[in-house]
Amino acid sequence: MKSFRKELYFHAKTRRAYINITSQVEAALAESGIREGLCLVNAMHITASVFVNDNESGLHRDFDRWLEKLAPEKPYNQYEHNGYEDNADAHLKRSVMGREAVVAVTNGKLDFGTWEQIFYGEFDGMRDKRVLVKVIGE
Repeated sequence: MKSFRKELYFHAKTRRAYINITSQVEAALAESGIREGLCLVNAMHITASVFVNDNESGLHRDFDRWLEKLAPEKPYNQYEHNGYEDNADAHLKRSVMGREAVVAVTNGKLDFGTWEQIFYGEFDGMRDKRVLVKVIGE
């Protein structure tokens, strides 16, 4: 069995963003040379997420509104975590959206269902962040 590791880097210009990273993950998979196995895509920051869903801008706005209702950014003093950084809401949003996605690799391609794509969710942006792509298989 082979394994391959690559980091992707992001710098969202806004506090919250939803970025389609499917093409970057597909490029990493191609670079790996692995044809059958699993591809893990993992946010390496506690205030960011990786998830699989539809590439539909209305849905992404729905996520944003829904998450903001669940864990509003402000007022900052509503959270015990806030102090040095006012990002408690981002930690909570990440908990809801998840840390990683695992996608099967079949015949050298990501084995998606209809409309599925991989997204990076940023909840405390405007700084450098990274995502791990780890591919294992043959």
